[in-house]
Amino acid sequence: MTDSGRAIADYWDAAAAAFDEEPDHGLRAAATRAAWRRRVRGWLPGGPADVLDIGCGTGSLAELAAADGHRVTAVDLAPRMVARARAKLAAAGLAGRFLVGDAGAPPVRAGGFDVVLSRHLVWTLPEPERALRAWVRLLRPGGRLVLVEGRWREAGEQPEPYVAGAERLPWGGGVGAEQLAAAVRPLVAELRVEPLSGDAQLWGGPVADERYALVARLC
Repeated sequence: MTDSGRAIADYWDAAAAAFDEEPDHGLRAAATRAAWRRRVRGWLPGGPADVLDIGCGTGSLAELAAADGHRVTAVDLAPRMVARARAKLAAAGLAGRFLVGDAGAPPVRAGGFDVVLSRHLVWTLPEPERALRAWVRLLRPGGRLVLVEGRWREAGEQPEPYVAGAERLPWGGGVGAEQLAAAVRPLVAELRVEPLSGDAQLWGGPVADERYALVARLC
């Protein structure tokens, strides 16, 4: 692992203990959990599918997918996040495969998944467009790419401190739907953007910044 990769892993390891305190991370409130369950069900296939959750954090979306019968593999760079995700699914009596690995090059085989799911991750990547190409290669024909992203802060508001060098990240302040769609569109057959800012239950309250899901399908 590079020094920058180690710094990023350390950052998210340190965040793991309190990560689920955010309403949309821990999904502890019934209304918030139900709102995410509805969305995830709309993004994933109706029947059991092989789902790769990249940058899984503490595993809340992986848990929702597994509870609906999907076969879940979850990857995160931070070992403590992975440990919490594994424990979360085990406590719910759900199965999952959990791996510590780089989101830009997940340690899984190409063409092994029906869905690649990622939430609030691409802004952390040093080469996001390269990662998107790698993620598409992990999908089977007809597979789905589901990216929950946004621009997280009001215009003019200073970003929260992150690792050294984060100011050089291409999408460090988040990425707007038009820009992400432009990067993904050449890689897929179909693409739609689903606005999420107006659904306050997803976030535990109203938000004013841009949040959305990009759902794409391969040929």
